[in-house]
Amino acid sequence: MKTPNRNGFVLILVVTAIAVIGIEMFALAGVANTMQFQSHTAYLRACERNLLGSGLAWARQNVADKTGESFGRTIQLDVSEMNIRASALDVTIRVRSEKEVDVLVNTLCSRGRQTLRGKGQYRIERYDKQETAPGARQDPAGD
Repeated sequence: MKTPNRNGFVLILVVTAIAVIGIEMFALAGVANTMQFQSHTAYLRACERNLLGSGLAWARQNVADKTGESFGRTIQLDVSEMNIRASALDVTIRVRSEKEVDVLVNTLCSRGRQTLRGKGQYRIERYDKQETAPGARQDPAGD
């Protein structure tokens, strides 16, 4: 009895295995790109929140000092110590009334080919340094 020749079977098996591996790699590459995009986006949002918090803290400090030298101008703050590459932070303080100021905060952060720009307007209440918190003033009316 003769055994059948199986050389063609092995070749088809190897080609099929390579095709299956190629399809799996294609699918995994798409998933990896999606995960990378999502991680970059989450990083940029966290950077934007950090920049926004720093800008508002800087504005509150300048409003509390009452010097007024930074009011009405756009100040570009140095964010190099925050270790956020390709980022910028601009703060503008505008006097709304004697008791309130508007703060405009512009943020920019980049990572790879993604850039996230943020813009926000916030209101800060001015109060005397004698007060412990805004709105804590006692009513001057008598008993």
